[in-house]
Formats: sequence, C-alpha cells, structure tokens
Amino acid sequence: MRERFKYDIHATDGAARTGTIQMMRGDIRTPAFMPVGTAGTVKAMMPESVRSTGADILLGNTYHLMLRPTAERVHKLGGLHKFMNWDRPILTDSGGFQVMSLTQLRKMSEEGVTFQSHLDGSKILLTPERSMEIQRLLGSDIMMCFDECTPYPATEDQARQSMELSMRWAQRSRDGFDSGTDHAARSALFGIVQGSVYEDLRFRSIDALQEIGFDGYAVGGLAVGEGQEMMFRVLDFTMPRMPKETPRYLMGVGKPDDIVGAVERGIDMFDCVMPTRSGRTGQGFTWRGAINMKNARHKDDMRPIQEGCACPACTQYSRAYVHHLIRAGEILGAMLLTWHNLQFYQDLMAGLRQAISDGRLTEHANNFRETYALGDIDPL
Repeated sequence: MRERFKYDIHATDGAARTGTIQMMRGDIRTPAFMPVGTAGTVKAMMPESVRSTGADILLGNTYHLMLRPTAERVHKLGGLHKFMNWDRPILTDSGGFQVMSLTQLRKMSEEGVTFQSHLDGSKILLTPERSMEIQRLLGSDIMMCFDECTPYPATEDQARQSMELSMRWAQRSRDGFDSGTDHAARSALFGIVQGSVYEDLRFRSIDALQEIGFDGYAVGGLAVGEGQEMMFRVLDFTMPRMPKETPRYLMGVGKPDDIVGAVERGIDMFDCVMPTRSGRTGQGFTWRGAINMKNARHKDDMRPIQEGCACPACTQYSRAYVHHLIRAGEILGAMLLTWHNLQFYQDLMAGLRQAISDGRLTEHANNFRETYALGDIDPL
C-alpha cells in the first residue's frame, strides 16, 4: 500500500530542488503547477484534458464548494474525486482568502469569520474546525490550515496581529485535522506562513508552525499587490528559514517569470488562475511572452500559437482560427486557448525540473527571461 505522504528530493541546484511527493492517489513531480479547479472543475477543460497536459494535482476551493453544491452533498455523492472525475491528488485551500476577498459583510473574531454568502446572502461562520471538516468531507488529499490572508499594505502591528491569529488558528486546524482519524491516515496538512513583508514576523510564523508540525509549508500573503520585486525580497529572507525536508508551496502565484524566480529561491509548488482566466479572455502564453489573440495581426496567421507545443490548439489549429473563435465569442476559442495555456505552464515546470536535474538552472532561467522579454514575432 502506498504511503499517505512522502517527499523525496532528487536533485538540487542552488536553492532550487526537484523531487516527488508520493501520495496514495499518485505521485506529484516537483516543482509542480496545480491548475485551479475552483468549483470542482478547471474552467473550459475536461479532467482528462487537464491530465494530458502533465498535471499531477489539482486545486479545489473550500469556500466555493461549501456554498455550492455543499461539502455534505459532495461527500454523499462519493467525494470530490468521483464527483469531478479526477483520480489524482487534489489540494484544497482553506477558504480563508475567498472569505476575505469576495465577501463584503464579514466579521472576524477569535472563533473564526462570519460572512454573508455572495450567492444568497445567508450568514455563515467559518472556523478552523469547520474548514477542516469541509476539506475532510470533500476528500482532499492535501488540506490547508485556516488562516487570515494579511492584506497589503499592512503596518507591522497589523501584520503581527494577523499573523498571531493565523498561528492560533493553525494549532486549531492541526487539532481538527487530527481528530478526523480515518481521513488523517490518508491525507496531509500544510501550514501557512504569514507576516506580510516583515522579516521578523515571517521568522516567528515559521517557528510557530514548525512547533505545531505540518506535512508541508506554504508561503501565504504574497501576490496580493506588493509586486514581483517585493515578493522576491520576501522569499529571499523567508526561504532559508523554511524546513528543507518538506514541500514548500507559494500560494496564488503566478506569472511565468514569477514561477521561475520562485523556483530559483526554493519553492516546490504553485497554483494560479492565470492560465485559465487568460484563456477565457483571449490571452495566450508563448516562450516569447504573452500574446493577445484578439489582436487583428493574427487574423491571417497560419502558424500555431507556439511552435512545438503538443496541445490541440497548436497541433490542429492555426492562430487565425483561434483568433476567429475568440473574436466571435465561440466557446471553443476559450477551450483551445485554455488548453494551450495549461500545456505551456506544465511545459514550463518540466523544463525547470530538467534544468535542476542537469545542474543548469541559472542558465535555463536566464535564457527563459531573455527570450520571454523579446515579445512575439509578427508573421512575415
């Protein structure tokens, strides 16, 4: 029988590393990008199509699933894996970020957060214990502890109070996770480092989480408006203090160059809505930067979106056709462009894993940045 959770590091190059997270539902190759399946689906994609891009794990969202169709209904119907036809690992976030960002009327206390549903206005209390229960009912493989995502900007005192509350909630999340003995024997729990942009607060958060003990550690409270330079500065002082023997996850990141820079600093896992959201709004990713497929310059272009890409948008269709679909508002346009973007992100991760294994990450990363900054080539 496969282990509940095991992380093996295969190779390192500077602070970066490549490895494998072994779980009962399958292996996760790191560095890994997790497509976001917010409401039990990766938007505009079939599960088998997501798997074909090379994705080993998806992300599901506690907040959205607890409201609709409800965690209890998903559990009654066999769990999230069966419900959405995905037999690989699923990581669920705790719902904390969405409560803070999507709900207008909310009240936070030591107990948790009371908020109004954005669907019907009903009043709901989300606590660390309830978050663990929801994620357990969904059948999550990797559960996230409940925290407050500290807004940016925040004063040091605001960030300290927020971080300390998150650490108290982390202990309650750990206790709630451990109380579900059957599920705890099959799944993992990650802690979330908070502290905004303040070095001492980040260090205190790491120490508190390690004292509690988690299977992996996430860096939260970044990619919330601070910009890439500040994000990298926070990672520069945070990552050397992070546990080295467990996976390290940067939540909600990001753009391709964000991911490359974070891998160089030692991050192992990522998630972001960018490739799917961009696919629905006409933006595609290429090795020479992002392109706007609505742009008229693509209307007669018979080239693929990206030469050498294995996705159907590139192997079976032209830029001209995808441009036509996007301009016409056809659903197929969003589907093809989303598929391409997810393939691009998985190819990005595969290239980073290979570069780390070969001991040439710096050269690979520099070449990526130079090429990505060039911009797309106009057709002849």
